[in-house]
Amino acid sequence: MKNILLAILTGLLLAVSWPTYGFPLFLFFGFVPLLLAEYTIRKNKYSKTKIFALGFLAFFIWNIITTWWIYNSTAIGMWIAVVVNSLLMNIVFLLYHIIAKKATFTISTIFLACFWIGFEYFHLQWQVSWPWLTLGNGFADFTSWIQWYEYTGTFGGTLWIWVVNIGVFKSILLYLEHKDKTILYRSAIRNGLMIIIPIILSFIILKTYKENGKPIEVVILQPNVDPYTEKYNTTDNRISVLLDSLTRTVITPTTDFIIAPETVFADSNRLHNFPSSIAKKTAIKLLNEYPNANFLSGISLIDVFNDTNKIHKQTNTYKDGIYYDDYNSAFFVRSDGSDALYHKSKLVVGVENFPYQSTLKPIFGDAMIDLGGTVAKKTTQEEREVFFTKDSIGVAPLICYESIYGEFTTGYIRNKADFLAIITNDAWWGNTQGHRQHLAYAKLRAIETRRSIARSANTGISAIIDQTGTIVASLGYQKQGTLKGTLITNDTITFYAKAGNYIARIAIFIAIGVFLLAITRRKNK
Repeated sequence: MKNILLAILTGLLLAVSWPTYGFPLFLFFGFVPLLLAEYTIRKNKYSKTKIFALGFLAFFIWNIITTWWIYNSTAIGMWIAVVVNSLLMNIVFLLYHIIAKKATFTISTIFLACFWIGFEYFHLQWQVSWPWLTLGNGFADFTSWIQWYEYTGTFGGTLWIWVVNIGVFKSILLYLEHKDKTILYRSAIRNGLMIIIPIILSFIILKTYKENGKPIEVVILQPNVDPYTEKYNTTDNRISVLLDSLTRTVITPTTDFIIAPETVFADSNRLHNFPSSIAKKTAIKLLNEYPNANFLSGISLIDVFNDTNKIHKQTNTYKDGIYYDDYNSAFFVRSDGSDALYHKSKLVVGVENFPYQSTLKPIFGDAMIDLGGTVAKKTTQEEREVFFTKDSIGVAPLICYESIYGEFTTGYIRNKADFLAIITNDAWWGNTQGHRQHLAYAKLRAIETRRSIARSANTGISAIIDQTGTIVASLGYQKQGTLKGTLITNDTITFYAKAGNYIARIAIFIAIGVFLLAITRRKNK
């Protein structure tokens, strides 16, 4: 019973640490109860089944409390996401248990930290990607603690959390063995310093950081169209009138960018007809009157064809001999009428992407692709497209889920983006922690890349975020309106933008080495 309570405590500590309602200090102790339960079982009786059950309980509690809101979009999808993510986390913990039976405390805990980081990295790469609970995301509402993310990315936060957890765990074990209170005193000082020193360094970076770039005026549109009752029952003509009306309430001759949310134009637009679409005409109408501005918005596009040479792995079949590609795209129109398109590349599992289709479709049919109510796979593009104005200002169009991925975002920076535009539709989750967490994670991208962000969300929260991850202006959830403000561009490339997730790559190398060492030692015995 005691071990069960310890597992529950770990789940609760991790959950109450999470944005946007929690306090991340608990992350530094969250894994300790579960580690103590594992240690007790390992010393008394070796049982993988008990360890697996306790680990799953802890991680399930963490997952369900922090991401239950997926239920508002898809009930089946929520249960799959929670259960699968809990199982994957538990695999890491179970392998640590196995390694700990064969290796020293130091080697086994190094393996645990490195293998967990490797798991998080893997979760960013594969087709069933769900990195929402990457540990480094836990500081998203306390950006004053993590200004050094410009050097490490979120994996720096994950490493920080594990180093302190392992330090606290070791101190408790030493105290239980020797019953010497000075061990606890020294531990409190040592682990306290491991928490405080990075925070102090972060505050120093924050206080000395200066935004040195060109100020630009942005008008961010928040149409507040309900995707369940309005979005697909309206027309692009009505959307055009609404966006035009919202823009004119605040636009000035000095406005540089007008930004509208993801797939706001969703009225069966054909890819080859985009130049004559209502979406582009809406932009041209405004830009004719305000020639200093540029228009960026989301749009749904379809490319229908019968040429079998154009078929690829993301192509959908309409009927015999007729195929189509379905795009969730961003479009950009300049004052001279020229345009550019970018197609969303990081897709939501089940809703936009059928993972490992050749293997899973014969088993599940269309069950996987119907999780979010959609019936088609989305088509992506490989390169991170940057939209440039006639004055060579580069804006990165991140569409919704893409803003969760740090290293992915750095691709825009290397392609010379001067600021980030996040266009999203967070209405699917209702007024829950979902859209608030999504906004909070955007602040991490600002710090990692030192790029200001203009965020347009269909139902909110739209925001302007500066290069330190501070929200300087916002428009609340389920409010229709506009947000006008100034942000600062930047062309400096941060260390993280150059190096990417190097911490994860090093950790994977170490984890593999430790695993092989443990296997070898077992064979020698």
